[in-house]
Amino acid sequence: MTGTAAALYLLIAMAFVSIPTVRARYGARAQAAAEAELDRQGVPTTVLAENKLRFDAGGHETAVPVGVALTLAVLAALNLTGNAWGETLSWIVLPVVLLGNVPVLHSRLTAVRTVQAHFAKSGDASLQRIDVVALLDAAEKAFPSWVLPGLQNVRHAVVMAGSSALLVLLALARPRES
Repeated sequence: MTGTAAALYLLIAMAFVSIPTVRARYGARAQAAAEAELDRQGVPTTVLAENKLRFDAGGHETAVPVGVALTLAVLAALNLTGNAWGETLSWIVLPVVLLGNVPVLHSRLTAVRTVQAHFAKSGDASLQRIDVVALLDAAEKAFPSWVLPGLQNVRHAVVMAGSSALLVLLALARPRES
């Protein structure tokens, strides 16, 4: 496979690690801002941890993107060197990456509703009175202005368009039967 394809794999890999990197750098500020907003609303700040809401890098929010990025880097190397496993694994991994990004995008677009629904189902009166919009806005404003929605939108565009382009390149590179 060409250097262009390898570059696309690496670009998508970088897109995957962009958000965990930003969360590692600025997440503590966002967490503190969210806790300050809860305090302003008279809600114990412990509800974030109790409900597994965090704005920093950790857990699956870092492990999964880093794992995907490493997988894509390996695919770039395999395809660049002409290893037959590169093509085979690409046909498996790229659709998973492409389709796997859909729920990530959906969760971003429905974050307010999802958190509101979770809090409503909890039965916890303190959770049900949280102004979720204000909570998430406070956390988002703690990140640099270029992160949301800028970097996040670029990340999704690179992952979706890059994965699609690589699948097209793979299809075009397949030998034709006569």
